[in-house]
Amino acid sequence: MKAVILAGGLGTRISEETHLKPKPMIEIGGKPILWHIMKIYSAHGINEFIICCGYKGYLVKEYFANYFLYMADVTFDMRYNQMIVHNCEAEHWKVTVVDTGEFTQTGGRLKRVAKYLEGEELFCFTYGDGVSDVNIQDEIAFHRRHGKLATVLAVQPPGRFGALVLDNENVRDFQEKPTGDGGWINGGFFVLSPKVIDLIEGDHMSWESKPMETLAEMGELVAYRHYGFWHPMDTLRDKNYLEELWRSGKAPWKIW
Repeated sequence: MKAVILAGGLGTRISEETHLKPKPMIEIGGKPILWHIMKIYSAHGINEFIICCGYKGYLVKEYFANYFLYMADVTFDMRYNQMIVHNCEAEHWKVTVVDTGEFTQTGGRLKRVAKYLEGEELFCFTYGDGVSDVNIQDEIAFHRRHGKLATVLAVQPPGRFGALVLDNENVRDFQEKPTGDGGWINGGFFVLSPKVIDLIEGDHMSWESKPMETLAEMGELVAYRHYGFWHPMDTLRDKNYLEELWRSGKAPWKIW
């Protein structure tokens, strides 16, 4: 099975970093968040990836072109113009990096890589800026059981501020970071039939608009509820939070 990862957006809400690199290449613990997402999939046996690039996509291509060297110790013998690679532990990944256009919307990017999904019964699809401890294989099994065209990971994000439980003016309880407001949101990490691509009209269409709305109206979109860890990297505050978790050695998404 293949995983398609969106990696072409401008990332304007974290422009402190994205003026230099595409958002999925922002590093957590010295590795791009794109690498962390791929490691999550790899831990569940999915090792073939299609990366949808756009803004500064050449940096994504350069990263994978040089991945072998990034993961190894290297001796450069200048006198003899030789390079000796030591102790390389490369991943068992097959990565197809596709230029899907700088201003193409999320649905349009998926449509542009349709030819790389020919012959696939199902595929995974996600954004290049969020991590989770979701069990991908469990979600795939859930998708197969319900038999619909699309499964979306449903999550309840943590609140940003502490919540007061009031009884008139008296504070009865305080929760430091309660889970959202009870609502479920799109957490990415989709499992899809290639048939859903037929609902995307072109580059101008976002996946989250007409395609998902149409699937919902058809009764072909099912939510896989995830009660564990999930966190996006939308802002510098998010990036610093994920970095802190990684440095602590307690990053919940590190399941490998």
